[in-house]
Amino acid sequence: MSLPSTPLRLAAAVVVLLLAILLPFVVTGGAAKNLVVLALLFAVVASNWDLTLGYAGIFNFAHVAFFGIAGYVSAIATIYFGLPVWLDIALAVAVVAVLAGVTAALALRLRGIYVALVTFAFVQLCVALIISQKWLTGGAVGLVGVPDLALFGHRLSPSGPDYLILAELLLIASTVFLRFLVRSDFGLSIVALRDNEAYAVARGISATRQRVLAMVASSLFTAAAGAVYAHYLIVASPDVFSFSLTTLILSMVLLGGGATIYGPIMAAIALTVVTEQLAGFGVVRFMIIAVLIVLTLRFLPGGLWSLGERLTVLRRNSKQGIGA
Repeated sequence: MSLPSTPLRLAAAVVVLLLAILLPFVVTGGAAKNLVVLALLFAVVASNWDLTLGYAGIFNFAHVAFFGIAGYVSAIATIYFGLPVWLDIALAVAVVAVLAGVTAALALRLRGIYVALVTFAFVQLCVALIISQKWLTGGAVGLVGVPDLALFGHRLSPSGPDYLILAELLLIASTVFLRFLVRSDFGLSIVALRDNEAYAVARGISATRQRVLAMVASSLFTAAAGAVYAHYLIVASPDVFSFSLTTLILSMVLLGGGATIYGPIMAAIALTVVTEQLAGFGVVRFMIIAVLIVLTLRFLPGGLWSLGERLTVLRRNSKQGIGA
């Protein structure tokens, strides 16, 4: 896989940084701001799912459950136990990391489709527990009244740019963390296990340990995004565990391109915006999005991110042809 040259990567980083700085000043409308915040939070979830699905090759359907559980942990900690906001986010991340480790340790004893079935069953178990424990979780209605986040006495306002900036910072921190992780020896080890497990194990890599660690690592920023999501919407709802949201975020990973990180981020922003723009079509919009995804995967099997790589290769080949 060809990578852009260092000057191009630096230029792209500068452009992204400028866009991040300007975004809170450009997006001022309430509806547009809400859409951007949701898109950025979903981008965090999708890119972290890519760590297990794309890089590690783990068919893990519990990922969206980690997002939802974090929201409920934050809501319960603040509403019932009076835990200070921000501290409840740290608690949510810790709880979800433990759950991710336990789920991975149990599910990864299996292989292939059975891992997907066990993790999907975990999601359904979470939904059943949340709906049945109405006294604690609010049941099917959800837990309403999650307080806004506050920093140094300043309460983050949903109507201002506060949550948008927070979502931006969360996405940037998550992306830096993921890039560091996939380029490390750990990242190389999970890719080796994905591509040739027998050879990787023969070279001394522990398959179970590395995959469990990948699941835990992918849950950290996902949990942080889930907690912020609950504070932003002031409600923790069982709708987060719905099959529609799971398929939407999975579509972001597949459409953007597995094992790329940046691809799912691009697709998350694009799909969130497109879904909102097609809201007037009702349920038909899901059919339209499905057709777009199928066409993209048909002509770009590597996802949207592979389009940039193809253009880079074509440009390089054309230069070599001119030089020849």
